[in-house]
Amino acid sequence: MNYSTLKKTVALSFVSLMVIGAANAQTTETTSSTTTTAKVFGGSGQYNTWSIGLNVGATSPTLATGGGSDFPGNVVNLGYGLSVKKQLAHSFALQLDLHGGKVQGTAGNRGFVTDQRTGNNYIKYSTPFWQGTISGVVNVATIDYLRRKNAINFLVSAGAGLVNFNPTIYGANTPGFPTITSETYNTASATNTNPHTVTNLVIPVGVGVKFRLSDAVGLNLGYTENFIDGDVFDGVNAGYHNNDHYSYGYAGLEFTLGSKSKANLEWVNPVAMMYDELYDEALRKEVEALKGRVTNVENAVNDLKKDSDGDGVADQFDKCPNTPAGTVVDGSGCAIVFPKAVDTTMNRSVTGAAYSNIQFEFDSSVLRTSSYPVLDATSADLRASGSRVELDGFASSEGTAAHNLALSKDRANSVKTYLVNSGVDAKKIKVKAYGETMPIADNSTEEGRVLNRRVQFKK
Repeated sequence: MNYSTLKKTVALSFVSLMVIGAANAQTTETTSSTTTTAKVFGGSGQYNTWSIGLNVGATSPTLATGGGSDFPGNVVNLGYGLSVKKQLAHSFALQLDLHGGKVQGTAGNRGFVTDQRTGNNYIKYSTPFWQGTISGVVNVATIDYLRRKNAINFLVSAGAGLVNFNPTIYGANTPGFPTITSETYNTASATNTNPHTVTNLVIPVGVGVKFRLSDAVGLNLGYTENFIDGDVFDGVNAGYHNNDHYSYGYAGLEFTLGSKSKANLEWVNPVAMMYDELYDEALRKEVEALKGRVTNVENAVNDLKKDSDGDGVADQFDKCPNTPAGTVVDGSGCAIVFPKAVDTTMNRSVTGAAYSNIQFEFDSSVLRTSSYPVLDATSADLRASGSRVELDGFASSEGTAAHNLALSKDRANSVKTYLVNSGVDAKKIKVKAYGETMPIADNSTEEGRVLNRRVQFKK
């Protein structure tokens, strides 16, 4: 099969693939309603991420971005390729490309090109090639008109790989130089290796646009500039440029691999997905239920804060509701009954004698309310007389001596705090702790231990 026949065969094959792809697009579009609904944070497992593509197009020795060539005359030739892509994210993929074809160029108005190594002149070249590269493909923009799925993606790509080629160069009849009708380039004259073909590093840089025909089929249009790490792709080392290059413009179909129930990750529209999730009926019911739970919590908190009689104690904890306004209450919401005036002459109050021992509960330094009359009478006398007082704290014999010593000190400080808060000068109060020493009753009986849990006044 000659090259002309090969070109016709490839072109016909590609047209057939386009027709098949269009038919498949209609079928897939009809059944796309069965595609499983994906979630924004559901992971890549809910999408198809592999695809395979076929493309055909034109090769050229010139670049759209400029740059000179050893052979400036442009000749367009056939190129074709196969791609395998792994979509890693909505906006990024890795792609393996296999390309083949032929690149041709002529000397153009220059007339001929001189090989600086041999001195021979050439009028044109023809280089068949095979190329394999791996590239990163970035989705830089998208259009989703008429529907809330992405319809057009704009892509840029760059990568690296190898190109294998065997150039043929054609000689010119030039005065002073040998006449050459045709010559297959032999690298042995330059490197003494690879006498028939050459393999070089190639860097492809491209742009493209992809049209969504269906969930499973896309139409690719693209343009790639290929930069070769060598100066023998055209068969001549002309000395004008360091490295050779060529371009490839193409059209092709890309087919998504995987279950029809899954969407292609490349066509995902995250904004539309978030919108759908916000308006999902099940999610809306869940949000409403959450609102109801929040309302119940708020109501419970408000109930805890409710204080109907305004005494500062919430109804939930108020043991004496409906206390009259202005009443001073304790922590349970009940009114505090203060003792009557103290007879300072006799150091007595109507309800309690000043300087009487203050008793405490077991392992506690909290003042009993029954001690308030004695403390108030004592406070009145100290304020009236300006006397000084020593507070001696004691404990019963339960527990360790160290613990009882600390407890007796806490008890004496509780009495001091009450007296200071009632107006007694703190400088006139001295605190001492004796722990379980100096009991006034038998610690072997509960009655005796009760009496030993005390604070005594020493005026």
